[in-house]
Amino acid sequence: MDLRFTDAAPDAAERAAVDDLLGPPPSGWEGGTGRSDADLRWARGGASAAKDRRDQLLPALHAVNDRVGWISEGALNYICRRLTVAPAEAYGVATFYAMFSVRPRPAKVLHVCTDLACAARGSAALRAELTDRMGSPGSPADGTVWQESPCLGLCERAPAALLLRAGQDPARDGQDPAPAGADGSRRAAVVAPATAAALVTAARAPEKAPQEPPATAAVPQAGDPALVLLRRIGVVDPASLDDYRARGGYAALRRAFALGPSGVVREVLDAGLVGRGGAAFPTGRKWQATAQQADGPHYLVCNADESEPGTFKDRVLMEGDPYALVEAMTIAGFAIGAHHGYVYLRGEYPRAYECLSHAVASARTRGLLGPDVLGQGYAFDIEIRRGAGAYICGEETAIFNSIEGQRGEPRSKPPFPVEKGLFGKPTAVNNVETLVNVLPILEHGAAAYAATGTGTSTGTKLFCVSGQVDRPGVYELPFGASLRELLVLAGPPERLRAVLLGGAAGGFVRPDELDVPLTFEGTRAAGTTLGSGVVLVLDESVELPRVLLRIAEFFRDESCGQCVPCRVGTVRQEEALHRIVDRTGAGAADDIALMREVGQAMRDASICGLGQTAWNAVESAIDRLGVYK
Repeated sequence: MDLRFTDAAPDAAERAAVDDLLGPPPSGWEGGTGRSDADLRWARGGASAAKDRRDQLLPALHAVNDRVGWISEGALNYICRRLTVAPAEAYGVATFYAMFSVRPRPAKVLHVCTDLACAARGSAALRAELTDRMGSPGSPADGTVWQESPCLGLCERAPAALLLRAGQDPARDGQDPAPAGADGSRRAAVVAPATAAALVTAARAPEKAPQEPPATAAVPQAGDPALVLLRRIGVVDPASLDDYRARGGYAALRRAFALGPSGVVREVLDAGLVGRGGAAFPTGRKWQATAQQADGPHYLVCNADESEPGTFKDRVLMEGDPYALVEAMTIAGFAIGAHHGYVYLRGEYPRAYECLSHAVASARTRGLLGPDVLGQGYAFDIEIRRGAGAYICGEETAIFNSIEGQRGEPRSKPPFPVEKGLFGKPTAVNNVETLVNVLPILEHGAAAYAATGTGTSTGTKLFCVSGQVDRPGVYELPFGASLRELLVLAGPPERLRAVLLGGAAGGFVRPDELDVPLTFEGTRAAGTTLGSGVVLVLDESVELPRVLLRIAEFFRDESCGQCVPCRVGTVRQEEALHRIVDRTGAGAADDIALMREVGQAMRDASICGLGQTAWNAVESAIDRLGVYK
C-alpha cells in the first residue's frame, strides 16, 4: 500500500460507509464536487481546523471494515482526505488493531479463541478439527476465513468463537449500494461452547447460528437476594427503561442531584470504594482530583475494554443491566463536572454494544441524557467508541490515544489523566464494575456500603470463574470471603493443580493456599493479586509449561512495541519458555535465571502495566508451583 495520497478511489460501498458516518463530502478535497477556498487553504498546508476530526479515524475505519470486511487503499485514501490525516499515520493506526485488515479477505471472519480458559476446555482439539474442515487459519475458503484469537471474553462458555460478517447495517438496508464481497447484511454470531460442526454451519449461514443465551446464564447465583451488583441480572428486562425504573433505577441519580457534586464525591470517599480494574486506586480521590482542575472541559471515560484473558464480568453487566451503567456514568459525570462521557467498549462484544446503544438512545429520548438531565439543568451525554482488538487499550492513557485517532499506545505519566487526559483535558477513567458500585453507595448511603467487606476492601467483588469447574460464570461475594468458599460455589475439580488469580498478569495459587482472603490486602500479603477478578481453575490434566507458554505468547503479541524492555523482554521470555517446555531441573536452570533477569528489567523499566506484569504469572508458577523442578 502506498503511504501517500494517491489516485486510488473507494468503491461505492466504501464511500457510502464513510459518508454515513461523516456526512457528504463538503469539498472537492474531501471527494465532493467542485473546489472551494477551503480546499486551496488545506492544499497549502492550513489543515489545523481539520485536526478537530482526527478522533473520527477509528470510527471511520470501523465503518469500512464493518461494511466490506477489510480496508483497501482507496478506502484509506478517502478516509484520510475526509479527515485530513496523513495516509502513513492512518495506516499505522489501521494496522495496530487485530480486527482490521488492509489486505483483501472474505466478508466473513471467524475468530476462534485460543486463550487460557478455552485452552482448558479443549480449544486445541477444536482448532485441529476446524483445520481439517476449513483449512489452515488465515486461509480463505467458501467466503470465510478463520483465525486464532486471544480471549473473546466468553470464558463461561468455553471453547468460544465469534463470527463477524461484513455488510450493510440492517437498519439501513435498501439505502446503500450492495457491499463488494458481502453476501448479506452485517451480522455477528457467537458460538459458545463451540464445536467444529457448529462453526462450519455458522460460517455458511450466520443467521442459522444458535441464539446466545441471556446474560443471566452467566450468573449461577442469579436470583440470590444477597446480590448487590448483579441483583437485576435475570430480573430486569435489559431493553426496557421502564422496567429498570420500576426496579429502583434512577433513585441513585436523584439522590446525587440532592447531594450536589461535592456531596457525591464525599459519599464515594466515605464508602471506601476503590477501582475494580486491578490498581485499587480510591475512586473518590480520583473524582475529587478531576473535579478540582481549573482547566476544562472535563471528561469521563468508562473503560469497557476488558481484555484480560479470563475476564467477562463487565460484558455480563452491560448485557444484563445496561441502564445501570448509563445511570452510574451520569452520576460520575455530575460529580467531576463533565458533560460528555465515553464508553470505550471491546470490539469483540457485539451484543453488549447493541444493548448499551439501545440504553443510551432510550435514556436520551426520555430526558435522562442530554441538555437537561431529569430537569435539573445538568447537561450530560454518552458516546460509545468501539475498540478493535488491542489488549493494551485497556490501559487508561492508551484509551485516550485510541479515541483521539492515534495508535493505542500508553503515554508516560506524569501528567496523570486527572490533569491532562483525553484531548489533553482533566479526565476520570473508571471501569464498568467500579462505576456500577456507585449506585448502591448512593441508594443506601456510604456507611451501609462500607459495612460490607473489610476495612480497606469495602463492598462486594465480582469474580470471573472459568476453567475446570462445574459452574463457570460471574460470582459476587463480599470482600473477605476466601478463595475456597468461591470454589465451593463453582464446583472445583477433584484433583486441583492450581488457580490463576488475576489473569495473565496475575499469579498462581496452590491447592494448599485456598484460604487466602479475597481482598486487595489479603491477596497482596499472600504474594498474588486480585487483578480484575479472574479465577481460572486448572486440574492436574493441564500441562503447566504450555499454559505458561500461552501466557508468554499473549504478552509478546499484545506488546505495543513502544518501549524496549517490554518489546524485547516479552520476546526473550517466550523464547526461553519454548526452550524449556519439556525440561526440568538443571536443564532449565540457565533459562530460568535469564527470565528472572529479563522479568525484573521489564518490571522496573516498562512504560505501562503490560510490561511490568508480563513476568508475574511465569514467576509465580516457577516459585510457588515448582513447574520446572
